[in-house]
Amino acid sequence: MTAIPLQVSGLTRRYGELVAVNNLSLEVRPGEILGFLGPNGAGKTTTLKVCAGLLRPDAGEVVVAGASLRHEPLRARGSMGFVSDVPFLYERLIAREFLDFIAAIYNQPAHAASLRAEELLTRLDLLPAAGDLIETYSHGMRQKVALAAALIHNPPLLMLDEPLTGLDPRGARTLKDVLRERASRNLGVLVSTHLLDVAERLCDRVVILHHGEELAEGTLAHLRGDHSDRSLEDVFLELTRGDAEEHVR
Repeated sequence: MTAIPLQVSGLTRRYGELVAVNNLSLEVRPGEILGFLGPNGAGKTTTLKVCAGLLRPDAGEVVVAGASLRHEPLRARGSMGFVSDVPFLYERLIAREFLDFIAAIYNQPAHAASLRAEELLTRLDLLPAAGDLIETYSHGMRQKVALAAALIHNPPLLMLDEPLTGLDPRGARTLKDVLRERASRNLGVLVSTHLLDVAERLCDRVVILHHGEELAEGTLAHLRGDHSDRSLEDVFLELTRGDAEEHVR
């Protein structure tokens, strides 16, 4: 049986007195693209960083492909790829060197990793610039390198925070195709985005976060309820209307 790519149970993360994420539970299922939505400050990035092992939770459990992030951190981290909203790259390396370096961190065989890197560089339209220093890359190209690095070890779980930022239309389409292909292979994808129209077309299910807590979860058909003509934007704005009304007052 395929392990569930991501299970989050009772996750809480505080910054001093501020509760950024409060008792959140969610899962990314095999073969699914899960959209992670919410207003600014809802706790989406904090949740992703905790799931990626970059922040420690104050409570709760994160399990990646059957491995507890707390008790089996190396196995759990080896089963995920994470692209942050501002990816960190070694700018004095060329793209091929950077991907070789990341593959070595994940203990990938050198020859197989090199072939995988060439495949990813080609797919992401980076091959012509693969010998250039990353410091010369545009923001969109850096996003593509970060994506390639997250995919170099072909993990069961891929997590992305605002992945379409800086991508041109062709790059955005390629990314969406890559994500859908991964889902078709029974892998899991978690995408945090403010682009509700993209989430509506791309995601199989969404979780809407608000003030660090789950506000709604389900397929678009489920969230629409009896109003089948409503868009995801309509649903989102209705669910989060309270903040806007409070701000006006």
